[in-house]
Amino acid sequence: MKILMVHQNMPGQNRELAPVLAATGEHQICFLTQGTDMRLPGTNTITYKPFHTPSHDAFGLCKDWEKAAGVGMGAALAARTLEKQGFKPDIILGYTGWGELLFLKDVWPDVPIIGFFEYYYLTSGGLVGFDGERAANDQAGFFSLARNTVPNVSLGSVELGHVPMRWQHDLFPKHFHDKMYVCHDGIRCDILGPDPDVSVRLGRLEKPLTREDEVITYIARNMERARGFHIMMRALPRILEEHPKARVIMVGGNETSYGVESKHPKGLRGEMEEELGNQVDWSRVYFVGRVPYPDLCKIVQLAHCHIYLTMPFVLSWSLLESMAMGATIVTSDVAPVREAVTHGETGMLMGFFDHDALAAQVLDVLQRPDDYAHLGPNARAHVVENYDFKTRCLPEHIARMNSLLPATKQIRL
Repeated sequence: MKILMVHQNMPGQNRELAPVLAATGEHQICFLTQGTDMRLPGTNTITYKPFHTPSHDAFGLCKDWEKAAGVGMGAALAARTLEKQGFKPDIILGYTGWGELLFLKDVWPDVPIIGFFEYYYLTSGGLVGFDGERAANDQAGFFSLARNTVPNVSLGSVELGHVPMRWQHDLFPKHFHDKMYVCHDGIRCDILGPDPDVSVRLGRLEKPLTREDEVITYIARNMERARGFHIMMRALPRILEEHPKARVIMVGGNETSYGVESKHPKGLRGEMEEELGNQVDWSRVYFVGRVPYPDLCKIVQLAHCHIYLTMPFVLSWSLLESMAMGATIVTSDVAPVREAVTHGETGMLMGFFDHDALAAQVLDVLQRPDDYAHLGPNARAHVVENYDFKTRCLPEHIARMNSLLPATKQIRL
């Protein structure tokens, strides 16, 4: 079996699937990507470059499509080179958002493609109009609709669409639904779990932190408004004042992945530090940036309370992974989170903008841990049942792949 995986930042959503398929030794897997520093055992990495990138002053409503078309053409030209070298995939798995799949049918018309569809932008709802502090202008709807050009064209380039959560699926118009299946990428519950003996060493502390310390954690790819960083920061003064033993570890970069960027020269972190000033005991707050995955897991396992905040947007892997590790989670009461978290059973849901209520809830978790002791085990059990990679998600993904393959080429593990 020959499998082509396509993602500009490999491995993307195939980070668990690719190694499992490669480990069988029965499949030839090529990964088409832009990155040059990532390699997976058992896979052959092929790099491509975008054929074209839009200029800085390109018309905004066309810019996403222009960029996607350049990426798609670059990927297609690399695929033609692969074909000339004798590689023809039996199936292609890829991400639709950047346009990489747009023209692969021109190279291999008869090869089935499963495309990962992540998000359909709305003229109102989701991120648009949610944050009253950063009100959308009267042209925001135009830009949202224009961004949907790529998924709409991509729909005709695939045999099947993959969406990880029901909330994301329901954002897409009905004409997408007949081609889509809903299944998470999968959480490795077999290797993620609680660790009562965990310890984490931070540079400015004389000794490692352990579960005996009262640690609060916050994790996001980037410390940005879409992931509630400003709300988290505004909750700090009360948390730290009323619980003198609390320490807060903040994980994430200082860039913007989604939504409006901060105008502060030091990003949103600089903006919030300036806003809060000496209201916060900064000696008990640790900004560790982006950390290697094993260290990220240790930080979550260390937490007495883990905070996950998000506007109505794509759910982060980190939430489900934290649940798999038995974390006591305080999180945002928004639709994508409610799909995974039940208030009072697997986590505590809070209004996104109410930083004072967030602080009060975190303090209550720290001060009455026995009353919340059921949340972590329940959260883990929920993720094992619904999102476990090996027992729940892998069989579904294999079944969907096999539905597009002839009987002689079925994938068996």
